[in-house]
Amino acid sequence: MSVYLDESPATWLDYLKAALLYPLPHHAISRITHWAVRVETPWFKNLLIKTFIRVFKVDMSEALEEDPTAYPTFNAFFTRALKPEARPMPDDPNAILSPADGTISQMGPIEGDTIFQAKGHGFTTAELLGGDEALAEEFRDGWFATIYLSPRDYHRVHMPMSGTLRKMIHVPGRLFSVAPFTVRTVPKLFARNERVACIFDTEHGPMAVVLVGAINVGSIETVWTGEVAPCQSNCVSSNHYVDPDQINLPTGAELGRFNMGSTVILLHHHRPVEPDSRSASSAHVSMGHQLGAAPSP
Repeated sequence: MSVYLDESPATWLDYLKAALLYPLPHHAISRITHWAVRVETPWFKNLLIKTFIRVFKVDMSEALEEDPTAYPTFNAFFTRALKPEARPMPDDPNAILSPADGTISQMGPIEGDTIFQAKGHGFTTAELLGGDEALAEEFRDGWFATIYLSPRDYHRVHMPMSGTLRKMIHVPGRLFSVAPFTVRTVPKLFARNERVACIFDTEHGPMAVVLVGAINVGSIETVWTGEVAPCQSNCVSSNHYVDPDQINLPTGAELGRFNMGSTVILLHHHRPVEPDSRSASSAHVSMGHQLGAAPSP
């Protein structure tokens, strides 16, 4: 049984909105967005930024740079840094932290190799990780959390716990919206959209942080590679990181960012010994919020 599940049934309106997305040229729309959010013309980018802040009620008091007009582009504003004190880290060395600000749409055990998406929908770990069956086996009967980043959220992604990067997998795919209505209606949504899976080795076993793209997500970046998506081919690609190129990132360190918003899926080898009861499905969490504690190594 999964621990925390949002099992809200899909409505006819959900299906109608999702149906309208299928024929859209997802990547073409996203390329236009990619260009528009990097325009440096002051009146244009300031209009976008101020309108966005007003519509989505963005809290600029947490931003390292609070002046909206100081950002050179809308994308710079969207991926803005926060003040160091804005996201305190817990003291528990075994803590599993939320890698991003967002809403927990699902969180619980991986049932064999199946990850729960929404009522009536799921996908396998191997499908999420680009077909790598051996890697997927490392997360069999493990634990996952799916975190949806809304437009108003902070859009940098951080380490849930310290780890050493082993592999990065870039999987091409569609760019459906990842809003709740598509999660409830599009089969295997997160295993269909373009995504970047970052595999880490930790003191508590393997961990994966999967950055899932969506329509209007102009690109996905990592701190070690820079821009990874959008994809220029239809082939799954992977990079392996071994000595002397080890990349070690401490708990809470930035690992990547969405240029526009999407979803992060966290996979862990172990089920937490102490899941945080406050992290119920559909609860908003901040980056650094403790989702649970891993077993002591």
